Amino acid sequence: MKSALPKVLHPVAHFPMIEHVAAALRPLGPARTIVVVAPGMEEHVPLSPGFERVVQREPNGTAHAVAAAQTTLKGFAGDVLVLYGDSPLITSGTIESLLGAKAAADVIVAGMHPADPADYGRLIAAPDGTLDAIVELRDCDDAQRAIGFVNAGPIVVAADQLFSLLSVVDRNNAQHEYYLTDIVAAARRRGLLCRAVEVPADDMAGVNDRTDLAHVEALMQRRLRRILMQAGVSMVAPETVFLAADTRIGQDSSIGPYTVFGPGVTIGQNVEILGFSYIAGAAVGNQARIGPFARLRPGADLGAAVHIGNFVEVKNARLEAGAKANHLAYLGDATVGARTNVGAGTVTCNYDGVAKHRTEIGADVFVGTNASLVAPIRIEDGAFIAAGSTITENVPADAMALGRARQVNKPRGAAAWRARRGAKRASDAG
Repeated sequence: MKSALPKVLHPVAHFPMIEHVAAALRPLGPARTIVVVAPGMEEHVPLSPGFERVVQREPNGTAHAVAAAQTTLKGFAGDVLVLYGDSPLITSGTIESLLGAKAAADVIVAGMHPADPADYGRLIAAPDGTLDAIVELRDCDDAQRAIGFVNAGPIVVAADQLFSLLSVVDRNNAQHEYYLTDIVAAARRRGLLCRAVEVPADDMAGVNDRTDLAHVEALMQRRLRRILMQAGVSMVAPETVFLAADTRIGQDSSIGPYTVFGPGVTIGQNVEILGFSYIAGAAVGNQARIGPFARLRPGADLGAAVHIGNFVEVKNARLEAGAKANHLAYLGDATVGARTNVGAGTVTCNYDGVAKHRTEIGADVFVGTNASLVAPIRIEDGAFIAAGSTITENVPADAMALGRARQVNKPRGAAAWRARRGAKRASDAG
């Protein structure tokens, strides 16, 4: 990856790859979940609750990595499922298909038919159709390279058999590593039955570099969009919408083109999100309208039928039902009451250079264009803030607040100014 960040922590749909694998495992309730990491990664790879960590002290191959868990699994009598932290597209359904097949064989291997077999190990079938061996590409002869059914990675085998088979794996191969795939040939030599179960190739797409990462991101986005659209969400141009893995959008909502969702977003029903909007860490109530070109930052909490228009930014602010800020406003660290209208150019001045402060705006308030509301401040229900005002004191209910200089009109002042400017320009030119 050419990165200081461990590979499995690179994000796909805004979450580390290994977290996607954990999410696929979680519904299946495994008795133990062990994450094998390299030295120095112990504190960098976060673990889901209940997960255990072991360290592979030297990078001597996949079999050596699995063997690192032997002491931790001492006495464990169940089946062991081996997964890879850089395959974030695996699903609970795919894992279930592998576990379900275990009753019919001693060793189950996930296989696939990718469009390009590329560098995958080839699955060598026995005459009876069972699995005879897995041969890594570098060790294949020409006939084996022509095989399109390849190793997808995951393996299921009983714990006692797994570590016994690992003990006889050697490094007699092109890479001089201990291959986990060699346990298939070792199992066959002992008379054990091995089978390959075909799984969707897209589910097993792995990441070795940033090109692979972009490919996996595209596959994940396609999957997330499809799930939402099948659940009743409309997208005008779905290929331009980018989602986080935890984005939740209600039925009959519509998403405009070039909208981006960061993590932690929940959208209600019948919500219209217009194009070129960016939403992260926000909750949006039913029948709201967002955008175009709107930004909802973490802590934005919008009630039902709220309108947030073009070039409006909301951060750590609650807007009650029916509130509107239709253009060119910043609402940060604020509460805006029901049916309140916030005019264009309004800014909640929430930062004094040292600390953040809140702006409290009541219900049915009118905030005129180009108002600066200097927090901490409270504007009571029904108040009227005149356009162009800078408000620094609390405003009582139903009061009108003006905080601007008095306008002065000078008769023929403009004509006199133009005359002076013209004379000066002529003088300068001469």
